[in-house]
Amino acid sequence: MTSSYTSSFSPPSSPLSIGLSLLAFLVPLTYFSYRQFVSKYVPKGPIVVPAEDHKQPVKTMSIMQPPKEVNAPKDDVFTKEELKKFDGSDPEKPIYVAIKGTIFDVSHKRDVYGAGKSYNIFAGKDGSKGLGKSSLNPEDAVADYSDLDEGARKVLDDWYIFFEKRYSIVGKIEG
Repeated sequence: MTSSYTSSFSPPSSPLSIGLSLLAFLVPLTYFSYRQFVSKYVPKGPIVVPAEDHKQPVKTMSIMQPPKEVNAPKDDVFTKEELKKFDGSDPEKPIYVAIKGTIFDVSHKRDVYGAGKSYNIFAGKDGSKGLGKSSLNPEDAVADYSDLDEGARKVLDDWYIFFEKRYSIVGKIEG
């Protein structure tokens, strides 16, 4: 008895067909290999680094600095001209930033608020409007935030709370 079965399969003959066949095989293989690697070698949960004081075994990393113990608020009164002297340009003086008329000592973050640094635009002044708008434009770093919409006022309030938990209050702006 003879078989009348003929195979409709023919091996790929062109380089494109061979490449597509190989790709169809390698993509799933690569994906599943990657998943196996990740499940075995990549830790789950937050990234941890050794603690600085070596008494605690580990601490989690964060781009935001944690709340810190701050000094009791002072109620010294500064004029705008006096506040300008604390803009980070003199390494011997503290750096002050005002928000909504309250002045905070940000000296321990000289790497951020010091001369030429990313947030120096707010040093030595009340830049409430710029903080509310999340803007680093010099024209926005002004005390008058009366034209901010509700969302920007919420952002400004959040900044105030952030500063209040991390920086000591050294006074208020006159007026």
